[in-house]
Amino acid sequence: MSTATLPPVPWERIVTDVADALIYADHEGIIRAWNPAATALFGFDAAEALGQSLDLIIPEHLRAAHWRGFNRAMARGSCGREVRTTRGTHKDGRKLYVDMSFCVVTDGAGQALGSAAMARDATERYLAELARRKAGG
Repeated sequence: MSTATLPPVPWERIVTDVADALIYADHEGIIRAWNPAATALFGFDAAEALGQSLDLIIPEHLRAAHWRGFNRAMARGSCGREVRTTRGTHKDGRKLYVDMSFCVVTDGAGQALGSAAMARDATERYLAELARRKAGG
């Protein structure tokens, strides 16, 4: 089948229906896309998150390090593609452990437009691993 006959990709449905939280922030770190899974994970609905700084979901003590990395990735136009376990903040104030993967979104010519992240809750797994290590297992 040639690509000319393929149906269009339903990008909006993919963003809405994907099981993981999908967050897109522009080059200034302002949230521009927030799917239902992001609401389920972080507790903020799209109306609360869109237009806000990523600081909304980043614990205060990690913000300086986050912004250093974010600005470095924006300047470079790329970042690592590994999944990282990091901290997040839920709307109710709970601290979360979150598995996140990131990418820098470019204009095709290498100019960074922003960053997309896929995330899932890793709190239960992370705390269980921590407890096993403390117990010597």
